Parts: sequence; C-alpha cells; structure tokens
Amino acid sequence: MDPVDALLEIASLLERERASRYRAKAFRQAAATFQDLPSDVQGDPTRLRAAKGIGESTFAVIRQAQAGEVPEYLVELRGDVEPEKVSVLRGKLRGDLHAHTEWSDGTTSIEVMAAAARAQGHEYQAITDHSPRLRVARGLSAERLREQIPQVRAQSGDGFTLLAGIEVDILEDGALDQEDALLADLDIVVASVHSKLRMDGRAMTARMIAAVSHPRVNVLGHCTGRLVQGDRGTRPPSAFDAAAVFAACAENGVAVEINSRPERQDPPDELIAIALETGCLFSIDSDAHAPGQLSLLDHGAERAERAGVPASRIVTTWGLSRLLAWAE
Repeated sequence: MDPVDALLEIASLLERERASRYRAKAFRQAAATFQDLPSDVQGDPTRLRAAKGIGESTFAVIRQAQAGEVPEYLVELRGDVEPEKVSVLRGKLRGDLHAHTEWSDGTTSIEVMAAAARAQGHEYQAITDHSPRLRVARGLSAERLREQIPQVRAQSGDGFTLLAGIEVDILEDGALDQEDALLADLDIVVASVHSKLRMDGRAMTARMIAAVSHPRVNVLGHCTGRLVQGDRGTRPPSAFDAAAVFAACAENGVAVEINSRPERQDPPDELIAIALETGCLFSIDSDAHAPGQLSLLDHGAERAERAGVPASRIVTTWGLSRLLAWAE
C-alpha cells in the first residue's frame, strides 16, 4: 500500500469520527513530509524516523505500508468506523454549502478541502468560514474575507466549482456580522446563531426572522444550536417559534439546513416536519471542519430521506447553474 495513501486515509477516518484534530493533523502532516523527502531518505528507516513531522505512530504506518501490508492502525480504524446506510438521496446530492478551513476553525487549507470535495464527487463545494464576532473560531474580518475570496475561487476547474461563502453570525438584534457590500460579493451566505442561545423565545424568533429576511442570506444554519452527543457535551435547543421562522424562510427563499454532524442532528425531526409543511427549501450540509468530515453528508441524507424530504426541495441536489440562480 502506498504510505501517503495510508496516512491520508487514517487522517480522514479520524476526522470523520471527530477524533482529536491534532491527531488527524499529525497524519496529514506526516503524509506531506514523507511525500517531500528524497527517495533515499524514504527508504532509510533511521533517517526517516529522524525526519521532522514523522512520529512513532506515523513511522509504523509508513514502514508497514512499505512492506506491502495494510497498516495495523488503518485496519483497526476501518473496523471501528461503522458503515453508514447509503440512502438513495445521498446519491442525488451534488454539493455542500457549509464547510470550514484553517482560515477560521477548520484544520486544513482551502486547497486540501477543495481536493477532498473533488474526491467526494462534488460538483460544487462552498467554503463558509466564520465571521469576525466569533473570535474563538478566528472569524474573518472584512479584510481577511476579501483576501480569501479569490483564493477560494482559484480552486475551481475541470467540472468542479469552489464557491466563496461565509457562515455569518446572526447578532442579537438579527443583524448580520459582516458588511452588506461584501456579502453581496459572495456566492453563498449561511446565517447561524452562535451566541446567546438561551435568550427569550420571542426575542430569538424576532432575531432569526430578521436574519432570514436579509436579501443576501441563502441558508439558515443549524437552527436550534443543540448538541445531542460528543466530546463537547450536550446542549438543549434554543427556544423560538419554528412555524414563524420557517414561514419567513419560505417567503424569502432561504433554505433550512439539515446539518449532517451527528452531534447536532439539527433540526430535530419534529422541526423538519414543520419546515416541510411550511413549504421550505432545504440544504443538506456537512459543516465539515476537516476533509474527512465532508463524508458526513451520509448522515444528513439518511435523516432527510427518513423524514420524507423530497429531493426536489433540497437545493444541494440542484446543478450549479440552478443553485447560483437561486442564491443571487
């Protein structure tokens, strides 16, 4: 087995299972280090082990791969990762409108995320790093976002389009945490609540309605903010009038995100039913913070299919031209 392929597969599996980002990053770094080493160093165990970026675990993987074996750690991870039930709907998804890079709180570069999206078979992928108010996630100032946009779009080509976007914070009064003129330059705007999640239900309803009524918003991200499992613990959903918020989404052509992260499962099934009844569009998104998490779309597609969401109302089943026309 090729050592680089083995190291990258291990990194992807660790990312998909939301393992320590530092451990996954170590395997990605080792793959890059090994690839750049001269062939004589690659074949010399002593010099290879001494190379900066090659640790004990990654060295063992490389040596086993060089011996023509599937590395033991990769075998272990393949066995630990429960295969997802592949839904019919998953095969209809053509892209993903919510993902992060190292520009905010993701783990890898724009280029690596673009390559991973291509490998997933996506027709398009949006990069939606955080906005400035979310400092804990290194949210992008207007200046940094302007710098990022051309770098994102430069990754498009050969039938794949990397879309310039943002996950913009919905502020307490419903305003958006970025300049309107800059939002207008983007392909996709996902608006999400990240602060004051326990505010009064009436105030939260007004806050969310104001945001989805903004002409530049395309997707309402993880609407309840809940966490149901995982290392971050659990968090109850925010209180708001779902029927009123989803009516505003439907009126303004804003898609309700079905967030594919297993720790979120957001919206809950009962809210998906309300959004369906209200006539909303949907966007099945990975909310990936690492390349291996792009495959979490499996989870979101399975939930949407189980909830009876028709493919025709899921914007991420649409081709690029139709998607961009809707997002204008």
